[in-house]
Amino acid sequence: MKNALRTMAAICFAAATILTAHGASAFMPGPAAETARTDVTLVAMPQKKPPKKYWRTKIKLKTDEAPGTIIVDTNNKYLYYVEGPNKATRYGIGVGREGFGWSGVVKVGRKAEWPSWTPTANMIRRDPERNLRYAGGVPGGLHNPLGARAVYLYRNGHDTMFRIHGTNQPQTIGQAVSSGCIRMLNHDVIDLYERAEVGGRVIVLQA
Repeated sequence: MKNALRTMAAICFAAATILTAHGASAFMPGPAAETARTDVTLVAMPQKKPPKKYWRTKIKLKTDEAPGTIIVDTNNKYLYYVEGPNKATRYGIGVGREGFGWSGVVKVGRKAEWPSWTPTANMIRRDPERNLRYAGGVPGGLHNPLGARAVYLYRNGHDTMFRIHGTNQPQTIGQAVSSGCIRMLNHDVIDLYERAEVGGRVIVLQA
């Protein structure tokens, strides 16, 4: 937990220095950038882009966390994938709306491509008009709320019911709108999915 606190301080005060020269700056793929990537061509360019500050980018990040660690900064709406000493990829995210935020250290329990989605019982109780129609589940696809990929977060071997996942609403990146899950652009969650390992450490920070 001390490492997590140091990481939070680094993110808040000194972390986000964008790499130049040998590092990629903000990345928003176009069709040509994704033509060699299987189903990524389906999600290559969202029609409604988030502000440029939420585009994927390489940064310098001072942290004691090991490479492969995922750090979620819910306050600033960023997710960091630690790559090595002072190196990380930063992604823009959407986070839980007021009353649905959370923090803690969890692990990647499993991963899924084009996952199906079923609203939880609590979601149906809170908003039956919106969610009851989906009680039987929604198959994976471009119109599924979980988007192209999902990373399932576990604590002590149990599913927390929170996920890092894609979205069919790219305009919500940078906003606090979810029921606690971490939303990413579809092409970003595909990128993270390919790097994240089952059993990997995920740190969710909230001030």
